Amino acid sequence: MFARAFRVRANTSIKGSDRRKLRSEVAAAFPTLSTEQLAELIPNKEELNVIKIHSHKGEAITVYMNHRNPILFEVEKVLYPTVYTLWVYPDLLPAFATWPPVLQKLAGGADLMLPGVVVPPSGLPRVQRGTLCAVTLLGNRAPVAVGVATMSTEEMLAAGMKGKGFAVLHTHLDHLWEYGDKSSPPTLAPLVTDCAAEESAGGEEELQGKEPGSSCCPEPQQHVHIRDLSLKDRDTCAELGKEELSENRAAEPAEDGSKEEQQEAEDSRTPQEQMDALFNQCFFHALKCKVKKSDLPLLTSTFLGSHMVSCCPAGKQLDIKKSSYKKFSKFLQSMQQQRILQVKELSRGVESIVDVDWKHPDIKAFAVPEGFSSASAAQDSKSEDREQVYHAPEIIPLYGVSTKMMPLFQESGHKKGSILSSSEVRNVIINYVKSNELVDETNKNFVKVNAILCDCLLDKSEQDEISHLKWDELLSRCLERLQPLHQVTFSGQEPVVRKGNIEPIDISIAQRSSNKKV
Repeated sequence: MFARAFRVRANTSIKGSDRRKLRSEVAAAFPTLSTEQLAELIPNKEELNVIKIHSHKGEAITVYMNHRNPILFEVEKVLYPTVYTLWVYPDLLPAFATWPPVLQKLAGGADLMLPGVVVPPSGLPRVQRGTLCAVTLLGNRAPVAVGVATMSTEEMLAAGMKGKGFAVLHTHLDHLWEYGDKSSPPTLAPLVTDCAAEESAGGEEELQGKEPGSSCCPEPQQHVHIRDLSLKDRDTCAELGKEELSENRAAEPAEDGSKEEQQEAEDSRTPQEQMDALFNQCFFHALKCKVKKSDLPLLTSTFLGSHMVSCCPAGKQLDIKKSSYKKFSKFLQSMQQQRILQVKELSRGVESIVDVDWKHPDIKAFAVPEGFSSASAAQDSKSEDREQVYHAPEIIPLYGVSTKMMPLFQESGHKKGSILSSSEVRNVIINYVKSNELVDETNKNFVKVNAILCDCLLDKSEQDEISHLKWDELLSRCLERLQPLHQVTFSGQEPVVRKGNIEPIDISIAQRSSNKKV
């Protein structure tokens, strides 16, 4: 819930009557707290504030602050304690222990899975589905997370401790914790049962010569050592992966040189698989060498008959019926799902290719087969010798990421000054909305406005009034708030990016003497 930044909408102090009401609500929600503990948690005279926030998913949350630390938060009229409160009252909620490396996953927004729960010899705490629980780390009784049980204890054991056990709401290291003084969890001695659990888990080590005087509970240094080992393992795997990747890339030119020989000697694919591969080869060859941006929109029949067929190797023939697709439209649909191109029905029953992602990794990585590049170059030189054809410059609008729009685009890896096309902006917006689950459940045409969308796309006068936007309005507002740019490309020259919008060209017709129009 607080894995990502939230937006503060209001911050006010709590009056005396509201404090008494809050104290009674806390007493009803957590009956194990004594009168003295309630007075300490909700004091009469000390500073106590209530903050209204909106999470990154658009959820309205109320946070109560004491001594500049969040002590409680309320969602849909249900009170939850923060880790700051649980460090003072560690036994306020039933607690389940997990391994220290799991904390980073929980802070990143993951739920606690049952395989990560440590079962002590005395058994798990008895809870029901929906019970509010705390999560601790093995060796320390101080809670580091707050969550809701997704099943009862009996159901957990019956499932063999597999599946999701707890929906995590708040953790140490998340943004709600960062809103406080960012203190670390205290070191609270585990109960005897916790030591017994670890003793049973490390029984094999004791049989292998563990000294009798060693403690049954893990020391903090041991936890750090385990983390270091895991990080080293990751680095080693990453280095090995890079070495394999570089070896594969180094081997690609040699593989391309003997591609036809390998296919004749080693190709054991079925005829249908071979036809699929041929269609893929001709498809990428045509996009990389034949089709230009100025050709779009391009009829799909023209693309197949004029461009793909000309890219077919000698002695082979494209036959969609012999492929797994059976229809060329289905083949293009699969390419559209990979976001390589976009196909639309511009007129009834006639489909056209309207957009191609020339920066797609598959297009960039495609290597033109031997024998085609030289022939294409010779043909181009002959046509140039025959006549010099004027090619009009290509002008396309672009958009630059401004400082105000950075929070919306940095999740996709963009930074201030990044230059994007309108289709790339659209993809960024769609991915952001889907990854943050902002599509309205009741009406898919609307998007919920979270804190980041509110700051980036809404004016101050609109922030308290607009909670949903239509998809087209969301995109248009985004384009309006980006820095306008445009790219000019002359034939045979490198593209040039200029600031500002594309200035329109005004053409006026005037009638002169003798009815002459100029």
